[in-house]
Amino acid sequence: MVHVNENFLKLPESYLFSEIARKVNEYQAAHPEADVIRMGIGDVTLPLPQAVIEALHKAVDDMANSNEFHGYGPEQGYAFLRDTIVRNDYTERGIEIHSDEVFISDGSKSDTGNFGDILGTDNIIAVTDPVYPVYVDTNVMGGRAGELLDGKWSEIVYLPCVSENGFVPSLPDRKVDVIYLCYPNNPTGTTLTREQLKVWVDYALENKALILFDAAYEAFVSDDTIPHSIYEVEGARKCAVEFRSFSKTAGFTGLRCGYTVVPKEVMAYRKDGERVMLNRLWNRRQCTKFNGTAYIIQRAAEAVYSKEGKAQIREMLNYYMNNARVMKEGLLAAGLEVFGGDNAPYLWLKTPKGISSWTFFDRLLHELNIVGTPGVGFGPSGEGYFRLTAFGDKARTAEAMERIRTWKI
Repeated sequence: MVHVNENFLKLPESYLFSEIARKVNEYQAAHPEADVIRMGIGDVTLPLPQAVIEALHKAVDDMANSNEFHGYGPEQGYAFLRDTIVRNDYTERGIEIHSDEVFISDGSKSDTGNFGDILGTDNIIAVTDPVYPVYVDTNVMGGRAGELLDGKWSEIVYLPCVSENGFVPSLPDRKVDVIYLCYPNNPTGTTLTREQLKVWVDYALENKALILFDAAYEAFVSDDTIPHSIYEVEGARKCAVEFRSFSKTAGFTGLRCGYTVVPKEVMAYRKDGERVMLNRLWNRRQCTKFNGTAYIIQRAAEAVYSKEGKAQIREMLNYYMNNARVMKEGLLAAGLEVFGGDNAPYLWLKTPKGISSWTFFDRLLHELNIVGTPGVGFGPSGEGYFRLTAFGDKARTAEAMERIRTWKI
């Protein structure tokens, strides 16, 4: 008799964004005339940069030429992309990272979820709250979460990030083994300074803990006091794994490409206390369970770092951050309390008059035909908050803010 992994049965039936899609589809079916503006899911809307398109075309032509054809590629990624990443994202910032510490993948969502494959099931997990749902759900699947009680998993340590503490998580009041940090943060759009991040690096070093640092939105940082990488903090090479993505940086949500950095100094431990290099284990995991990112996609990612690619991507990032500025001005003008949107493409607002996150979602959809994301969907501390994304069309973003300005909240 075949048995299932019963940890999967503990998960709620629907993923946050599929529930949003269901609600929106039902509303549009009942109101086909409604002009719905979607600002919920963080998907990009601008086309790919021209440098990326040209690289894709050239790579396709390579695949038609027997001398340039590529079959199975290295599971870790091609050297041409790994070397380019090291040079542009790390060496130019004075950070020591080596090519064999970089692993190319189909995106940071996959990697942050899959990294638990090489970690023991008895690790105590800590997450900032609210949090990107993948961090929690994949640990439920892996048997590390316990039971869901009053909106919290019993074995996960939640680190509240709310307006009262400036969205800066406090160190846990119990020892933890694995800490998920995402900065600039999804969903709150807030950031940590180097000094604030060093507190976590020091904690991890002292407690032999591991930081899983999601830097998917680092390209949106414009404040020099905000680090682009956790490796800007002294000691992080010994305790942190970093995840990066081309999805938001270069509009690759439809292409799928990202990478994970696992320094060779990062160790975990056997039951007998023997140290084990996580770089070696992650390499073994990828070689067994991942076939590598397509050659064509990796050539497209390489073009992101060309002179033309960098200029085109900066123009794209400025477009989205201008949307964020327009949104923040419009939300503030409507009398709402708003956070984020300065170094990240997300705006996090308090729901007015103490109404719940899902009630605010329903009112925004039914009264203004605008779709956002209920904060409680990101964790219990997200109740009473709401996320909007800046990845929409410029004119549609302005229209949404005009609707909100004139709304009788």
